[in-house]
Amino acid sequence: MIGCLKQSPILLQFLTFFGFFFGFSALYVVGIQSLTPTITGQSLDALQRTLDPNFVGYLKIIQLAYTIIAFLVPAAIFAYLWQPYPMSYLGLKLPSKAILWILALLAMFGVLPLSGALGEWNQTWQVPQSVKDMEALAEKLLGVMLKMPTIKDLFINLILVAIIPAIGEELFFRGVLQRLIINATGKVWLSIFITAVIFSAIHMEILAFVPRVLLGFALGAIYVISGNLWLAIGAHVLNNGLQVVMLYLFQHGIVKEDPQGDSHIEWYYVALSIPVTIGLFWALKQKSPAGAMITRENKSTVGDVDEIGKDGNL
Repeated sequence: MIGCLKQSPILLQFLTFFGFFFGFSALYVVGIQSLTPTITGQSLDALQRTLDPNFVGYLKIIQLAYTIIAFLVPAAIFAYLWQPYPMSYLGLKLPSKAILWILALLAMFGVLPLSGALGEWNQTWQVPQSVKDMEALAEKLLGVMLKMPTIKDLFINLILVAIIPAIGEELFFRGVLQRLIINATGKVWLSIFITAVIFSAIHMEILAFVPRVLLGFALGAIYVISGNLWLAIGAHVLNNGLQVVMLYLFQHGIVKEDPQGDSHIEWYYVALSIPVTIGLFWALKQKSPAGAMITRENKSTVGDVDEIGKDGNL
């Protein structure tokens, strides 16, 4: 069964992958909708609207379950069926050079000023009031879940909000989906953009759609350039984890600016960050192993994946 999809038509691969996604997502929805009233005495919708602090832990658990069931499990199963050596094929091998980690993380950090500026513009979009209300509720729910009175709460939220979502989403979007789209289109950078759009759309936040596309594109570029999924995961952890840490510092009065509030990004920060970030991506490409960049696979490449897995190369 391992690697049985590698020679299948690309359309069948897409159908199988999204079949896993929708199937496991449906199981998650049915399971949570059934269990929530039994455990809490309230429907899931009522629980999310009342924001009862007694059930914050339960809300965190179901959020974690969603990440694992909807993203991590389908991607892992598909990768297992897709290639004989999925770990090596997907680049799940720790980089041997520390400079690769440094460059990938700095490149992700360099994207943040432009992301912030795009977020300001995105917030000005005219959307129906129902959409604004829904996203305001989601933000309020997140704020309740990220209350961190102790350092223990900080570490728990880093695991739940930064680390596990980064692993699940990067395996799903960059490790599998982006590679499928590259194989289907033959156009690497267009495929990164398409994947980033899907990545943002699935999060269903219209007023944060554009900056999430940019962040998704940066993560996709890190993976394509380096051929290593751990670097994309690390960059994703940095983005999510930085927000959690800054919120913790704000809640304890260590910093004065609320990271969940509206903040203005000065144009000169954005102007400076763009060439610096491009330079960091260029440096990442130069330092990455020769042949690491992910491109469309030809038949001989797919056929030789057995040998790739055996010697541990990407």
